[in-house]
Amino acid sequence: MSAQNLLVELFVEELPPKALKTLGEAFAAALAESLAGQGVAEANAAVTNFASPRRLGVHIENVLACGADKPVSTKLMPVSVGLSADGKATPALLKRLAALGADETIVGQLRRAPDGKSEALFFDSVAPGTTLTDALQRALDGALGKLPIPKVMTYPSPSGDGWETVNFVRPAHSLIALHGSEIVPVTVLGLQAGRDTRGHRFEARINPLAIQRADSYASQLKDDGAVIASFAERRAEIVRQLQAASTSLGFKPIEDDALLDEVTALVERPNVLVGRFEAAFLEVPPECLILTMKANQKYFPLLDAAGKLTHQFLIVSNISPDDASAVVQGNERVVRPRLADAKFFFDQDRKKTLESRVPGLAKVVYHNKLGSQGERVERIRAIASWVADIVDADVALADRAAQLAKADLLTDMVGEFPELQGIMGAYYARYHGEDERVAQAIADQYLVRRDETGEVSNLISEVLQIADRMETLVGIWGIGLKPTGDKDPFALRRHALSVIKSFQLLGAMARESGTEMRLDLNELIAFSLSVFPAGVLADNVAEELRLFIYERNANQLAPLFGAEAVAAVFANMPPLHDLVKRLRAVREFAALPEAGSLAAANKRVGNILKKAEGEVGSMADPDRCIEDAEKALFAALGDIAPRADAAFAAGDYTASLQVLAALKTPVDAFFDRVMVNADDPALRANRLALLNQLHQTMNRVADLSRLAA
Repeated sequence: MSAQNLLVELFVEELPPKALKTLGEAFAAALAESLAGQGVAEANAAVTNFASPRRLGVHIENVLACGADKPVSTKLMPVSVGLSADGKATPALLKRLAALGADETIVGQLRRAPDGKSEALFFDSVAPGTTLTDALQRALDGALGKLPIPKVMTYPSPSGDGWETVNFVRPAHSLIALHGSEIVPVTVLGLQAGRDTRGHRFEARINPLAIQRADSYASQLKDDGAVIASFAERRAEIVRQLQAASTSLGFKPIEDDALLDEVTALVERPNVLVGRFEAAFLEVPPECLILTMKANQKYFPLLDAAGKLTHQFLIVSNISPDDASAVVQGNERVVRPRLADAKFFFDQDRKKTLESRVPGLAKVVYHNKLGSQGERVERIRAIASWVADIVDADVALADRAAQLAKADLLTDMVGEFPELQGIMGAYYARYHGEDERVAQAIADQYLVRRDETGEVSNLISEVLQIADRMETLVGIWGIGLKPTGDKDPFALRRHALSVIKSFQLLGAMARESGTEMRLDLNELIAFSLSVFPAGVLADNVAEELRLFIYERNANQLAPLFGAEAVAAVFANMPPLHDLVKRLRAVREFAALPEAGSLAAANKRVGNILKKAEGEVGSMADPDRCIEDAEKALFAALGDIAPRADAAFAAGDYTASLQVLAALKTPVDAFFDRVMVNADDPALRANRLALLNQLHQTMNRVADLSRLAA
């Protein structure tokens, strides 16, 4: 059972580049997990995955040729059923033993052991360990079945007569399975395992290439096959070459991990080259040029020290000729028409104003239940104007931004590059003399991720984002297209987070200016519902949507403040802009020595009040406080409640909670010495009123009972 390293490689036709990294990781992980589960590999064995455009592979260290034998204990039947009164085997026991390949000669070796309330017979045996051949065959079959394949291809089996087919992401041509230097005889996708693979299509020194042993795979492919098999190593090499080439020019490449992964999946041995285009194309907005180069050609645009786009770009080639000029010229020749198209679209689009395009939105369907984009724009305008008035923004500018927000959907540039919607609208708005705040709002409307901290630099942008998100949330939710599980095709979860962020920013702005935050979520939802035609939306949208937005915020904040603190604050459903401030206060309160005792007492008070019969008063009568402990609690509340209320009213939630610490001693004494449910109804009612007074004082910032262990 000697342990040696194992190599498995599946050589295929070019794999989908955007899926290659995931496929390589999943293939390696599934094989390693299965082999470990079958006892031929260690659970923590070193695993190296290989993924290139034409291969998936894995190298696993210390794999056994055969797993260890395993003791097996098989329960047969109760002793009373298997053995007669004189200890002889019954026919039932003999039949069961025969099914296991044993006979009556082993009856004396059977083990008796308790089994519940009775005693049972057990047959102890040793199962031989799994061979690597069997284990790898099962692992391969299972791994291929679990691969996250975007789309399966059906093609004739390599071992068949043309009638038999197999299914895989791309046609497979060879299989390597080496344990040390020995071939493991497994089959998959109609292929018999061997040791041959193929290197680079054009630059391999030896093709086909016979892999001598598992440990020489990567080096042989690199030296003789001109292929860097490791995805991570190939990616690192591309990064190194990109940095070297850009540094030599005094520029820096655009950082794009998704593009880097995709390019890594397109080449087997990268060679970075420098290309150029005419500087005249730089008159086109850089977003257009960058998207053209990245999306269509997989180039890395270069930026100067000021972050401005240059007329040079980096090409990641899959070949390394002695004279690369033909490769560079070919790429420059291909990109030039793309850039010319972008310039043509830009020039043509500027011939019409955004305002002149707005009527055309009436012909663009938004959703068959919600009408056209033109109707949607009118709803957004109404919401934007209402929000602008509430937050003291310029209503006319907010309405203008909402009116023009979707007009660029009808431009040639956005038709070619939908990713540029909003961005191009801002360029065209500026070109035709719109207010800068309107142009910026049009550009900002599609922002999906904003910094955790920040400030409102353009109030019109904030208004338009709220209006756009709320129209989508209310409309899509209202026609029943709610998020389910991991499916959220209309990004309603993301829209909810954007609304939350806007409330936080507007709340911070109001605090800094010393004004009141007047925008209310319930009122916003209600107004947003009102702009839709009657009968289009479901009846229960308002409450469902409010709970959905709060739930999204709770999920977002729980990792930062803890589930208990979030539950305590969200129990009161405070204004969205206040949540983080209250959470910070609760976190500080929870660190006080008195917090645990007060939280437990608060929970007890809440339970008592829930069980109380009839209406409970909100203020105790001091003349009915007869016990010293209840007099002390009433006096403490008289001193502490006004201070806590004043701090709460001032928005100082930390101070409001901190003063509650002084209540610990009188509260503890009250519960130690006072019987709340006294026989005298008047006395009982007064004590319940005192507890209700305490409960209201303690729970203004948050429901502190949620902090109880």
